[in-house]
Amino acid sequence: MTTFDRERHWQGVYKAKAETEVSWFQTAPSPSLDLLRLAGADRASAIVDIGGGASLLVDCLLAEGFRDLTVLDLSQAALYKARARLGAAEAGIAWIAGDATTWTPPKTYDFWHDRAAFHFLTEAEDRAAYMERLRGALRVGGATIFGAFALDGPEKCSGLPVMRHDAASLAAALGPGFELIDARRHDHRTPGGAIQKFQFATFRRIA
Repeated sequence: MTTFDRERHWQGVYKAKAETEVSWFQTAPSPSLDLLRLAGADRASAIVDIGGGASLLVDCLLAEGFRDLTVLDLSQAALYKARARLGAAEAGIAWIAGDATTWTPPKTYDFWHDRAAFHFLTEAEDRAAYMERLRGALRVGGATIFGAFALDGPEKCSGLPVMRHDAASLAAALGPGFELIDARRHDHRTPGGAIQKFQFATFRRIA
């Protein structure tokens, strides 16, 4: 799937559905918040949320005093919903409409967070391009947090095929220079009541 096709798909999703209706909606992004704390995030940390869309993670981080926040998503519609929800508080956040496989990060980050974006990259060249951006953007000593469908999770989401992962496959995708500091499973309950099995894995960049 090309960047154009991905953008068109996600624009359509967020124009057709409220942010609380999409299957990945969380009233409280507890796993992500817990893992950022575990990895050592503090209020001065620079955090980028890949595929953040209309997620409430940025709201929670703002409420905890974080200020160096970037949200990247393919869908302008998703970002607009998040900005409208936050009101005046959105002004201090960097909102970027773009594709993580082609984006040029403007700075380095202490934490790279991705919940439910990377697993949509089913082509090897797209995964390689994504990891090239991650390695260019994440400082040594920083950490990356992935939340992806587990090996026994859904095979599709939002009508698209996904690539399911465990901690080992995520480590292999990252390549050398990273160490696993946490791996855990999470059962996500969708707004419709279904259970989706996720694999979370957190890696420290050591070289």
